[in-house]
Amino acid sequence: MKLVPDTSVVIDGRITSMIKTGEYKGASIIIPEAVVAELEAQANQGREIGFSGLTELQALCKMAEEGIIQISFTGVRPTLEQVKLASGGEIDALIRNAAIEHDAKFITSDIVQAEVAKAKGLDVLYLRPQIEGFTPLAIDQFFDEHTIAVYLKERVPPMARKGSVKEMRLVKIREQPTNDYELRSMAQEILERAKRHPDGFIEIEKRGVTVVQIGSMRIAIARRPFSDGMEITAVRPIADVQFESFNKSEVIKNRIMGDKRGLLIAGPPGAGKTTLAQSIATYLAEHGFIVKTMEAPRELQVPDHITQYTSLEGSMENTADVLLLVRPDFVIFDELRKNEDFRVFADMRLAGIGMVGVVHAIGTHDALQRFSDRVDFGVLPQIINTIIFVDKGEITNVYDVGFTIKVPEGMSSEINLRPVTMVSDYETGELLFEIFKYDYETIVMPVMRPVAAAAPLKPPVIEKETVETSAWKISERDIQREIGRYTEGFVDVHMLSDTKAVVYIDDKDVPAAIGKGGKNIAGIVNKVGIGIDIRPRSELEKQPAPPQPEEELQLGGGVKIRMDKKQLAIICPEQAGKIVDVFAGKEYLFTATVNDTGEIHLAKNSSIAQEMIKRYNEGDPIRLRPV
Repeated sequence: MKLVPDTSVVIDGRITSMIKTGEYKGASIIIPEAVVAELEAQANQGREIGFSGLTELQALCKMAEEGIIQISFTGVRPTLEQVKLASGGEIDALIRNAAIEHDAKFITSDIVQAEVAKAKGLDVLYLRPQIEGFTPLAIDQFFDEHTIAVYLKERVPPMARKGSVKEMRLVKIREQPTNDYELRSMAQEILERAKRHPDGFIEIEKRGVTVVQIGSMRIAIARRPFSDGMEITAVRPIADVQFESFNKSEVIKNRIMGDKRGLLIAGPPGAGKTTLAQSIATYLAEHGFIVKTMEAPRELQVPDHITQYTSLEGSMENTADVLLLVRPDFVIFDELRKNEDFRVFADMRLAGIGMVGVVHAIGTHDALQRFSDRVDFGVLPQIINTIIFVDKGEITNVYDVGFTIKVPEGMSSEINLRPVTMVSDYETGELLFEIFKYDYETIVMPVMRPVAAAAPLKPPVIEKETVETSAWKISERDIQREIGRYTEGFVDVHMLSDTKAVVYIDDKDVPAAIGKGGKNIAGIVNKVGIGIDIRPRSELEKQPAPPQPEEELQLGGGVKIRMDKKQLAIICPEQAGKIVDVFAGKEYLFTATVNDTGEIHLAKNSSIAQEMIKRYNEGDPIRLRPV
């Protein structure tokens, strides 16, 4: 019997499997040169399927040497023009012509190739995807019920990560290192299984790396030149967690079942984000919603009635175009990495589709920063209503995202009134982050929490000052380090509050520190989480030293000024309850209402208070006049 296999059959390894079972023992196997050329081209591109196909040809030649079969090569190598037209079927036509020329049975696992061959009148054997009867893979020997991931590399003993999401450890599986031959055999077997298995996909195929999904297991195969040696990494989930078993699941249910349908799941790698996402997908599908997924690669373990989409022609934007026509109720986007991913997520959410996104982030600040860098912060609350932070398999925090117009925390003047996106803790309502524009840059600013109350045996004021002083010193060092990259001179940092600082540097270095359009200083503000006002050192040298805290100044006319660490108070008991104008010399400064105790209170770091201190130090008398 004469047999002509095409490239798909050689790659998936079933031709040798059938010969070993005795089905085609003694057959004459005719290999078109077009098959060899195609495999050689794939191997030269560093693609694992090319190496797998060449290994299969070597196995056929060995069988021929043992007298099990006969093998021959026929035809001519494809021309450059035919290679360029390979996607149009030129190479496939050469392979079919070999079967016609030798009057041989044509074997393929490519449905299009099979149908064309039948139309040509060939005797065709179409090998359908295998449904059952799979034997364990060689890599399965390294897994047990506690294994999450296996790491294999040539010349290195096999390693595995075992335990649970909450507690994992890296252990050595055996003392003997793996070798190149063992890894190549495993890689070929994995690719053959991916070709045959109904739930098997080759998700990524690039020079030096192949990523395969077989059922719940994701396998990455790397080789030179991408890596410094042959390596196989296999990862699988160890538990199928029901949505109800997550803490705070009731909070999330109430939101997604209502009108809060923009969710962002954030957390560090391996924290359980994907597990939570697939649990939410399953829960939604079981409660009457049409749910689809967008994944690259597809690794969510969801029921069959949830269709899993990957990037269409390499673009998630194309996938989104299709999904907008399909009109699902919810889309699970796992995971957001590229700029296109964030843009697509935003477009689909604004189109009215419920979206659940997954993003890698060490903290909530990092997740917000990744989103705000790519999406206008003003529409962020319309895209994301809820942020869920996951760590060690548990939901640690749930955050609300809202929008208002206000003066951001740390800014005192009404001139700083601007649109602000607010992120607050869902349970306590405490404001944690604010996102706003500062010098044309988007700033994600943490809102400093109040210092915790001191222990009963210690004076509360002393404890608070100690904590504050320590925190300010740390902040000063961070600011000096960051600003120091732009100046060789001394960086003089004055902390005005927990979230505001004034920095004086050499005059000539001020433009470089601020950067074009405020880019450099905005980056520093984002990094240290403190608002920074950069000023030339010459301004500091001209400025007289302010009075020391707790100092009381006698202004005359029964008017005094008392200053502590944060506050300036004008003391004028005879004006109690009155509205007064405040003058420095003959120049009007401001109008204020004197309280019942005869005092006007100002924030010490406010522009009004600083101006009044400056004018007093310059010798101008401060006086009050009732309105």
